[in-house]
Amino acid sequence: MSIAICPGSFDPITKGHLDIIDRASTIFEKVIVAVAHNMEKKPLFTPQERIEFISDALNDYNNVEIDSFTGLLVDYAKKKNAKAIIRGLRAVSDFEFEIQMALMNRRLHGEIVTAFMAANEKYTYLNSRIIKEIAQLKGDVSKFVTPLVEEQLKKKYMNK
Repeated sequence: MSIAICPGSFDPITKGHLDIIDRASTIFEKVIVAVAHNMEKKPLFTPQERIEFISDALNDYNNVEIDSFTGLLVDYAKKKNAKAIIRGLRAVSDFEFEIQMALMNRRLHGEIVTAFMAANEKYTYLNSRIIKEIAQLKGDVSKFVTPLVEEQLKKKYMNK
């Protein structure tokens, strides 16, 4: 079975993330959306909340699994018998960082490849940090996230 890992912090998941996952699900027999526990970032949502948002958005997909992990991504991918890591690219600046990570991952576990997917042009400017900033300033994020994420962002920033 061809298995791919689509990793990220997904804090929160956006329609840009969902577009990449959707397209990956048509290429691979199984896609594991893996919520990373990044100790350097201070997430707005807990890992469990992020998993709930992803599950809500992807509940109609039969070949998508949602999970979380700590540690090295390539170790997690190897444990899950994945053959590929899916990474979305919005701009050249993304590529510079992502190619370094892909090369390091190949050095650590050469049998796992990184597949880059260009973001849909509708989402090239979109990232979770911008979504949180818009929500914090009471802006409309409905075009960029699912209804559940929009609702939870409003709750987080209601009293701020």
